[in-house]
Amino acid sequence: MTVTATSVDESDDVRPATAPAPRGARLLRLVPAATSALSGVLLYVSFPPRTLWWLALPAFAAFGWVLRGRGVKASLGLGYLFGLGFLLPLLVWTGVEVGPGPWLALVAIEALFIALVGAGVAAVSRLPGWPVWAAAVWIAGEAARARVPFHGFPWGKIAFGQADGAFLPLAAVGGTPVLGFAVVLCGFGLYDVVRLAVDARRTRAVRRPAAAAALLSLAVPPLAALAALPLVSDRAEDGTATVAVIQGNVPRAGLDFNAQRRAVLDHHARETERLAAEVKAGTVPRPDFVLWPENSSDIDPFANADARAVIDGAAQAIGAPISVGGVVERDGRLLNEQILWDPEKGPVDTYDKRQIQPFGEYLPLRSLLDAINEDWTGMVRQDFSRGSEPGVFTLDGTEVGLATCYEAAFDWAVRDTVTHGAQMISVPSNNATFGRSEMTYQQLAMSRIRAVEHSRTVTVPVTSGVSAIILPDGTITQRTGMFVADSLVQEVPLRSSETPATRLGILPELALLLVAAGGLGWAATVAARGRRAGGG
Repeated sequence: MTVTATSVDESDDVRPATAPAPRGARLLRLVPAATSALSGVLLYVSFPPRTLWWLALPAFAAFGWVLRGRGVKASLGLGYLFGLGFLLPLLVWTGVEVGPGPWLALVAIEALFIALVGAGVAAVSRLPGWPVWAAAVWIAGEAARARVPFHGFPWGKIAFGQADGAFLPLAAVGGTPVLGFAVVLCGFGLYDVVRLAVDARRTRAVRRPAAAAALLSLAVPPLAALAALPLVSDRAEDGTATVAVIQGNVPRAGLDFNAQRRAVLDHHARETERLAAEVKAGTVPRPDFVLWPENSSDIDPFANADARAVIDGAAQAIGAPISVGGVVERDGRLLNEQILWDPEKGPVDTYDKRQIQPFGEYLPLRSLLDAINEDWTGMVRQDFSRGSEPGVFTLDGTEVGLATCYEAAFDWAVRDTVTHGAQMISVPSNNATFGRSEMTYQQLAMSRIRAVEHSRTVTVPVTSGVSAIILPDGTITQRTGMFVADSLVQEVPLRSSETPATRLGILPELALLLVAAGGLGWAATVAARGRRAGGG
């Protein structure tokens, strides 16, 4: 039976059930979806290499607007769109050499976590003081991403976009969870202040408790960061050390740089010898120790006499111990290793990378992936093994903690070098595979966050750049260009005191997880009561 609308007055909003929605109404329905995706892009733009850290606040304000009061299905979809808008451009470097397949698969999986966060934020959005609960839910999502699947992938933590931001001192209070929580809370608080102001203007009434909570959500994070400023210092506590960072460069970028393993080793030895000549000429101070990057010797110096001779020559020329990044095979295990090389005794200590990169240094689901695309599995012919002990080298009396490349993204992998006595931290890295992509700058920002988090000088020796020296207050004092041979020499402060973040470790994150669980539990209870009341 067909229903017509001929008797309905033109001014009436009533339309027949079968009539299509007007074009304007259909477009309006797309506004939340478009806003969610675009706010995710805005969050990406707040990340390095740009210094637009403050864009994270309107990004989360817009995200809060689209999620507030939504149902489960809608909030899951909107959260997923936000995740895609954020992660697709942020992680595009993962497909530089291997094509779009792995990049898109990684983003599709990681965005699922943000979809669940979206549902959680929507669930708590009707609670009093909802920005607090919602920000804690976001941090819970980051905690999950940092642990699963395949030992986690914390890239894209909100804290890692704040190296140039006003909230940075909070890293010393509670690490990346507290810093990220403050930023997200401030963003949701910004939306709530605007929402309540618009509501007050429309109704001519101010909901004082809600307005006070919104204003506190907006104001407390920057005030807390201001209060945390005394924790940020570049003052030397244990004297100083003169450190040299070597960037030897690679013959060419891309996955096939490993085909030139001997050339990479020779480049780093040559740059060290060039520096030794400058030291001898008196134009550069003599370093107490020298730091080479990850993969600076992909020829195993324990098994190859010629590689050992090259490193011996470089160490003797500079007259100082060198931390060498090597790939070695020991007891049938392939290891990404830092080797402490004494100019007289040769190799005297080692550190094996513990947090190895899935699909880069080892291949999960190898048989499944081999069935899909043999080219992918061919890129990782042999899996690396994990180390088990924290890396702290004693270099000419200085305790240097080691967090190799990918490990800088993991809170625990940096912290335990400090709790094991590190007076400074080194993050030896190899970014040649990713060309001139933003990955290098994203990783450099992580090292700046770690410097403030633990109040330690951080050095970043990279095969192809950007190498840098970072003071404990997060300031970069020297940096190299990309794909050039260069060295950095500087006297840096050594510190032994521990920040609250170092002492507390995982406790701030656990506290925020409890807040998130409490908010979600409260929201579930309120929803259940509403359903029972409606059913009655």
